[in-house]
Amino acid sequence: MRAIETVGFIGTGIMGAPMAGHLIEAGYTLRVHNRTRAKAQPLLDAGAAWCDTPAEAARGADAVFSIVGYPRDVEEVILGADGALSAAEKGAILCDMTTSRPALAERIWREARARGVGALDAPVSGGDTGARKATLAIMVGGDEADFQRLRPLLETMGRTVRRIGPAGAGQHAKMVNQILIAGTMMGMAEAFTYGRAAGLDLRTVLDVVGTGAAGSSALANLGPRVLAGDFEPGFIMDHFIKDMQIALQDAGARQLDLPALRLAADLYRRAAESDLGRKGTQALCKSVADHNRVPL
Repeated sequence: MRAIETVGFIGTGIMGAPMAGHLIEAGYTLRVHNRTRAKAQPLLDAGAAWCDTPAEAARGADAVFSIVGYPRDVEEVILGADGALSAAEKGAILCDMTTSRPALAERIWREARARGVGALDAPVSGGDTGARKATLAIMVGGDEADFQRLRPLLETMGRTVRRIGPAGAGQHAKMVNQILIAGTMMGMAEAFTYGRAAGLDLRTVLDVVGTGAAGSSALANLGPRVLAGDFEPGFIMDHFIKDMQIALQDAGARQLDLPALRLAADLYRRAAESDLGRKGTQALCKSVADHNRVPL
């Protein structure tokens, strides 16, 4: 079994850059590709090699990670003419960490396997803070043997790393995660609006309710950002809308009715239409407050 020493990394944005940085710190030789080279510059300064295409990043690599924006981007960087699979060597492993369609993860696994290449879908949860601190939760789908080979690398990026099941299972688990977050963010947005309208000091309230049954990671990490007027993205709203749409489409194919998720998607779309789409998911709080004419 080939040792994993050289790693390709595709996508060096808010999440990818710190994740790739942890691999460099762990001693792996890194080959990086990103649509905008400037975003990869800190990694290049740290010793990574620049690659002009995903295929170049995969050429000679023992493993290739990707974390990009949308399913169409995943398809392009992995299955496209200059995609990673076109240059991946037999015995290498492709690991897509984008939140994407489960069916696409299954397709990548099938096409990779036909070429003697492993494939894992391993979406993450924890936002930019988790990426920087290497405390991400990583949900993995794919073959057990590929998971065990890649596990040491995944554990350099995340605190909780679990194989959920076969190809696509990681993406299904991420849909569970996103459905849970959708409900939490709606509750936070309405609670903050109500509390402000009632004249409460929300910082004091947050200190109290955050230690009780209403406490959550989202409230602890994003609540203070909202109260500070910080709506910059740890996770981009437009990407969350994409995730909810994937979940709704898959639920529909299974004849499931998820009204709370539909409502969350509608509220986020309304927020995006008011020029908040490139802000963080916590900007839903601003959208709901603005709709009710309540200043945060």
